[in-house]
Parts: sequence; C-alpha cells; structure tokens
Amino acid sequence: MRAIVIGAGIGGIAAAIRTARLGYDVTVFESAPGPGGKLSSFEQDGFRFDRGPSLFTMPQYVDELFELCGENPRDYFHYRREEVVCRYFWDDMDRLIAYADPDLFSQEAANVFNVDAHLVRKALDASETKYTYSGKIFLEKPLHKLSTWLSKDVLTAIPRLAQMDLDDTMHAVNQRQLKHPKLVQLFDRFATYNGSNPYRAPGILTVIPTFEHLIGTFLPKGGMFDITSSLVALAKRQGVKFHFESKVQNVLHTGTRVTGIELNSGETHKADLIVNNADVHFFYQNLIKDVKLPKRTLTQERSTSAIIFYWGIRGDFKELGLHNIFFSNDYKAEFEALQSGTIANDFTVYVNATSKYVQGEAPEGTENWFVMVNAPYDRGQDWQKEISRIREHTITKLSKIMSKDLRSAIQTERTWTPPEIQVDTGSYLGALYGTSSNSKFAAFFRHRNESKQFENLFFVGGSVHPGGGVPLALLSAKIAADLMPRST
Repeated sequence: MRAIVIGAGIGGIAAAIRTARLGYDVTVFESAPGPGGKLSSFEQDGFRFDRGPSLFTMPQYVDELFELCGENPRDYFHYRREEVVCRYFWDDMDRLIAYADPDLFSQEAANVFNVDAHLVRKALDASETKYTYSGKIFLEKPLHKLSTWLSKDVLTAIPRLAQMDLDDTMHAVNQRQLKHPKLVQLFDRFATYNGSNPYRAPGILTVIPTFEHLIGTFLPKGGMFDITSSLVALAKRQGVKFHFESKVQNVLHTGTRVTGIELNSGETHKADLIVNNADVHFFYQNLIKDVKLPKRTLTQERSTSAIIFYWGIRGDFKELGLHNIFFSNDYKAEFEALQSGTIANDFTVYVNATSKYVQGEAPEGTENWFVMVNAPYDRGQDWQKEISRIREHTITKLSKIMSKDLRSAIQTERTWTPPEIQVDTGSYLGALYGTSSNSKFAAFFRHRNESKQFENLFFVGGSVHPGGGVPLALLSAKIAADLMPRST
C-alpha cells in the first residue's frame, strides 16, 4: 500500500519513517529545494547557519526513531549534553549562568540575586511534578480519544490537579514561587518556547523548565541541521522516497477517503494514506477543496513569530556561550506590544553561536550568530522599516552590555521576517508555532492528528497537537502513526 507525506519538515520526516515501519511504500513531496522546513540550514560567505530552531531538548525522541528501525542511534547521530543551558544578561550588568544541573543553577541564582537557593530549586521541583503527572497525557497521547482520559496516567494525575496551576497564569505562578523580579522574568521567558504570552498563558506551562534543567539541553555534533540530515538518511534506508521542489496543489478525495495528490505540474499520484505536514491553515485554504473547514481551529489566535538576523561576526566573544539571552527592562510592556502587533522600543534579544562548539561553522577567527527577536505574526506591518529599527537597537544593546563594538564586527548578514517565514515554510502569517497557548483550553483546540472527515488522512507538525518545536513535532508523528492502520 502507498502512503504520501506532504512536507519534509521534521514532523513529516518522522512520520515517513514511522509510516514505512507500518509497511507502507512512502513518498514525501516537498515544495522547497531540500528537507527540514524551519529546521534547515544555509551557507553564506563561508559561514553555515541553522535557519530555525537552535535549542535541542528531549533527544530520546530522535533516538527512538533509530531504535524503531532496529538501528543504534550512536552509529548515525551524535550529540552532547550541555553543562550550561543559557547565559542571561541585563542592561544593569547583572549576569547569570544557568547551569543545567538544578542545584548549581539554584545556587547561582542565590549568589547573583541574594535569594534563597531552596526557593529556586522548589520551583524546578514543582515544574518536574507537572511534567511527571501531565506530560504523557498532553504530549504523547491524542486528546480527542476517550481511551486517553480513561488511562492510568489520567487517574494518577487527578488527585494532583491543584498542583497543575490551571487557573493561574505562568507569570502569576512564577511570581508566587520566585519573588525576585529578574528570576520571574527568566522563568516567564519559557512561554516563548511555544510563542505564547506568560501574562496570559496557563500556569501549567511552567512545566517547560523541566526540559532544560531536569532533562537537559543538547547539541548535535554538526549543529541542529544534523537532526534533519540524520533522519532523512534513516528514512531513505527504510525505503522512503523524497521529491523536492514538488509542490502539492490539490489533495484528491472521494467520499470518506483521500485518494492521492496533484502537483502544480499537473502530475498526479495515488495514495492509500496521506500524512499532511503542511501548516493546517495552509492545508485547508490551499490544498484541499470541497470540505468542511474546522473553523474553530482556523480562527484561533496565532503564536508569535520572529525577526532573525544571521550574522557572521569577526572576533571571539568569550563572554557568550552557546545560548544567550539579553533581557529587556520591561518584560510586560514587551509582551503587551507583541499582543498588539508591534515590537516594543526595548526588547529581549536571543543569541546563539554554534561555531563556539561545532568545527567548520565559521572561518577561523569568526563566529556564526543566530540573533532572534520575538515579533508578532504578520498583520501587514512595514517589516523593512522594522528591520532597520530592530537591527539598530539590537546592535546598540549588545554592544553596550558586552562593551564591544558589534557594528564593525559584522562581516556578512541575512534576515528572516514573518512574511518570509510564511513564504518559505507555509506557516500561516509567519506564526512560528501555529496557534498560541494563551488559554488553558488551547491544547484541546489544536488540530487533532487524524482527520474527522477522511479515515485515511493524518496530520503532523508544529501546527497540530501537541504543538510547535522539535520534540513536539516528533511526538505528533508518533501519535499519528499510533492512529494509523498497518499496511495489508
């Protein structure tokens, strides 16, 4: 039996591997010249840049795909656990090293901010409790299935509902637990992992620090694109075929079944099963006709986007680590601006430089910087004007905090804006994570992993359950595959 996967993002690649293991003859059609979607890369003037996600957590979900195929992941894919998760910088020159080890991190926070280390460790323990009792429910299972809610995991979690902080916001929980404004700001920023607002997102999302400080952050040997290239190679070893620069323009269907696809060239391909990895909004608006639209899903609030600068930098900035956060002075104003569709005059800047740890990423004596500023999704803003303003403030801010002239250090540059993200990846309005999680019901409103209208149509990727980011996209493929019939 034949299966077609629409899109070679990381969710689509994982789905192709899992579908092949179910006995299907799998073909992936991708409109871009290569695989990965947001998890792709490019080279410019001797520098290599990962285009999108720059933080790697939950590596077991990648390893699991190799093990599913009877392979040892260490034969093909290598990574290391980072001792330092992130370095944090404030304009008043306060600096904090966030160690991966929770006790070291708690003690560092105590030393820098003169707080009780036990306070920080207690917040991390509360985060871990949320993950222990809710993670498998919300991240690894289909939420529309009765069997999920009758499972042992749910029965075990019910007595602990009060500890899930469902009726508080992330900010309220962090303020209650951490007290110190800069620690609250640090923990609030975890909302940006899924493009949400900590002043509106539910308190259960304070589960996110567990991924960094209890499980850890990791760096693939060849940078983030190693995840994509390793899994594409694995998929090919399972017989999966990839067709790039092959844009799907129509999903064919009859009755309660999808029957194949039509490419923009007019060429058609039949299928017994189809997996959609394209953004669900794009899918319903552009790829399938004469169907009932899931209006509640398509009208949900979008997540944030980003303006990203890719800078080739001359020099060795020793104060920087792999991941670095330069905070704004007024975090609440920053998120209020994003909510209204603008970027505040003072904003947080994220800097990643894999060349500090990966050989061959940049010419000798230089570094490759991924510089990201959270931005609203595209509402028709003058992005060229914004780029000029954001670039100027970013350079001024970083130069001041590091006491170095950054402007003269930039050797090569490229930008990525919300409209470009939409064009390049199909993400509706450039929203990086599909819909936001600014409601305690957001998880239930995300598009499910199987179609309600077609029995052989499935959905994976960051715009569907369980959400955006590499680990969750990989989990979407696992959930979808568990719902698929085996090939006969």
